Amino acid sequence: MKIAKTRKAPSKRQLIGWREWGLLEGLDLPPIKVKIDTGARSSAIHATRLKTFDKDGQTWVAFSIHPHQENTKDTKRVEMPVHEFRRVRSSNGHETVRPVVLTPMVIGETRWILELTLADRDAMGFRMLLGRQAMRKRFVIDPGKSYLQGTPQIPKQTPS
Repeated sequence: MKIAKTRKAPSKRQLIGWREWGLLEGLDLPPIKVKIDTGARSSAIHATRLKTFDKDGQTWVAFSIHPHQENTKDTKRVEMPVHEFRRVRSSNGHETVRPVVLTPMVIGETRWILELTLADRDAMGFRMLLGRQAMRKRFVIDPGKSYLQGTPQIPKQTPS
């Protein structure tokens, strides 16, 4: 019996390591270290002092971010519309309801709109983790490598 050879279409997915530099364009932050976490469904960023409020009939959230690991002095206050509230189960089984915001995300040459949950990740090693939903059909992960895509460049602002 002859077995037909099958050919896979070349992957357009970008190769990334278990940690990468990412740029959250909608948050006006410098590039941030991102842990690539295939065990997590949702993506999350460390956010403190969360406060929801109403603006023009829509729910918004204000929060503080410390973009650099092990540095709580460097703080950025952000306000964004809430996309939805989502029930999330942490790795220790604790379930919480978190606000979800939408922001453009860049890793390497890939740019997309990311659903990002806001959570207190102070005890975690990384300020941000990228979950399976965000990686789906975009990336292939090499768990033995780090920072394969380099640091994203912040777009230059043109004078108004």
